[in-house]
Amino acid sequence: MSIMMTPGRVMYNLGPLDRLPLGEGRTFQIGETRIALFRTRSGEVFALQASCPHKNGPLADGMTGDGKVVCPLHGYKFHLASGEPLGNTCASLKTYEVSLGANGEILLGLDR
Repeated sequence: MSIMMTPGRVMYNLGPLDRLPLGEGRTFQIGETRIALFRTRSGEVFALQASCPHKNGPLADGMTGDGKVVCPLHGYKFHLASGEPLGNTCASLKTYEVSLGANGEILLGLDR
């Protein structure tokens, strides 16, 4: 993992996109922060907090589809792009900036 810093932001290079298979999620530990990255079957990449606010379920292990992730513990659903809960009263998930670099690497942006 490499790091690039700009005023107020830190960009982490998490490696090549193929490290994240289509339709799956993976958890990354960045300092004290655990982040779940998802790559949809259509190829979009999203970054959210790694644990469900309901019972701390590991969201990267959840099912994804139709722009949503489903917590594997209790079936709570969240919108991948916004982190908003769908049909439940949980708090919204924290979302993070994620993009692809010129060579197809996953870039994650965090505020300093």
